[in-house]
Amino acid sequence: MPVAIPETSTSSRTGDRSVPLLSVVVPVYNEMATLRAIVEAVRAVAIDKELVLVDDGSKDGSRDLVQQLAAEFDNVRAVLHPQNMGKGAALKTGFEHARGQLVVIQDADLEYDPNDYHMLLAPILRNEADVVYGSRYLVDDRDPGRERDHLYHYLGNRFLTFFSNLFTGLNLTDMETCYKCFRREVLDTVTIKSRRFTVEPEFTAKLARLPVRIWEVPIKYRGRGYGEGKKIGWRDGVAALWAIVKYRWFD
Repeated sequence: MPVAIPETSTSSRTGDRSVPLLSVVVPVYNEMATLRAIVEAVRAVAIDKELVLVDDGSKDGSRDLVQQLAAEFDNVRAVLHPQNMGKGAALKTGFEHARGQLVVIQDADLEYDPNDYHMLLAPILRNEADVVYGSRYLVDDRDPGRERDHLYHYLGNRFLTFFSNLFTGLNLTDMETCYKCFRREVLDTVTIKSRRFTVEPEFTAKLARLPVRIWEVPIKYRGRGYGEGKKIGWRDGVAALWAIVKYRWFD
């Protein structure tokens, strides 16, 4: 059933500022080539929102651009790490600064399409879910010819998801996806310790221990190669395997 997603929100306030429906947390590290484009794409989505850009010690000019965008747009805020601390640390910082009733993670590249926010929010707004993952591997009848991930990334992601499901008891198709949307009160119960890309299995392991409803919805995806700036590699895959075990049983 379609759900109307409001463009404005006046139901709650923090001081004199309206609390937005959605906070979009964007970790940024050397994304000068795509940063303005992704901010413009997010801002174009007709949902009441704020963007929290967390620069994680960029060296390519992204740091200055983050501050420029925050000065240019009222609903964009900049947070700066003094040095590179990793994606997990940037997300933790972004969550601490987010004010929205719902929070979604957005990478600063152009792999994920912000037009899918409506898909991510709909199950929560229908009160059918507390957390929604955007899956790159669910069949999407809206876009049957869409580009798929590169073969080795695809195989690695599917294996890590399978391994994670074994430990968590969930039945996900894409544990490693960037697109995760949370009710604010759910996110506030999860303490993030990962500094790098192991934040994805950590999230999933900790959510699996909570009495929350986790949904998946299909999303569009355009995978980058290493020549285009993709940062995750096989070492991160090995670290993710250990993180699945660690955060399920030892944390």
